[in-house]
Amino acid sequence: MLNRTLKHKPKDGSTHWSSRKLALELGDVSFSAVQRIWRKHGLQPHRLARHLVSNDPDFEVKAADVICLYLNPPAHAAVFCVDEKMAIQALDRKDRMLPLAPGRAESHGFEYKRNGTLSLFAALNTATGEVLGKTAVCHTSEQFIAFLQDVLASQPQQRQTNVICDNVSSHKTLLVQAFLPEHKHVHIHYTPTYSSWLNQVKNCFSRTQRDVITRGVFISVKDLDKKLMRYIREHNKDPKPIKWKYDNPNRRHRQFL
Repeated sequence: MLNRTLKHKPKDGSTHWSSRKLALELGDVSFSAVQRIWRKHGLQPHRLARHLVSNDPDFEVKAADVICLYLNPPAHAAVFCVDEKMAIQALDRKDRMLPLAPGRAESHGFEYKRNGTLSLFAALNTATGEVLGKTAVCHTSEQFIAFLQDVLASQPQQRQTNVICDNVSSHKTLLVQAFLPEHKHVHIHYTPTYSSWLNQVKNCFSRTQRDVITRGVFISVKDLDKKLMRYIREHNKDPKPIKWKYDNPNRRHRQFL
């Protein structure tokens, strides 16, 4: 049964097994027995995960550099994870929302109205868990540098500041290259290609997406900005560092469920 599940596909052309299909093909077991054996061996043919593989030839070196900043940050220095969540839509619903009630889930109208987009810049202080946030109508290199200056303004003057960010083009322009020599206490550490999941600020974006954006109703871009920044302010009232773990430095991919 396990061999059939792992190495063969259903004869009807389906992409994956169901317990009933496998039981029917085997002929001498019930579908409940198939389910029981799958459960015992941790097999879930009905589920599909997605992954992203890094092709960076210097993956190990770059990943080690970032992980070292998490596990053993330089003394008297700050470490910030910085990124942008781009093109967040301010969606309003055409029909009124039906609120949560016993026996009924909260319901939003299917049709919506687009009221524009915003990009959210965020910097996570890995030592404290505090998040610095700023919205902008776009995510240009100029906006990135302006946000870095806001991050620096939050720290004592000339404090060594390590910035972890990904390889998006706006993080590597000539403007950024000109900014760094003028701020010698700032060091940018780029994650390996296709490995922005090594950046802890992605955790913050995931929570913001879940808690504010996915089910949010925004009557304007200004309303979206107000709700995003309120969420960040509330988070900063009791921030906590992320308990982040990467237990296999040789793994080049991230799996998304």
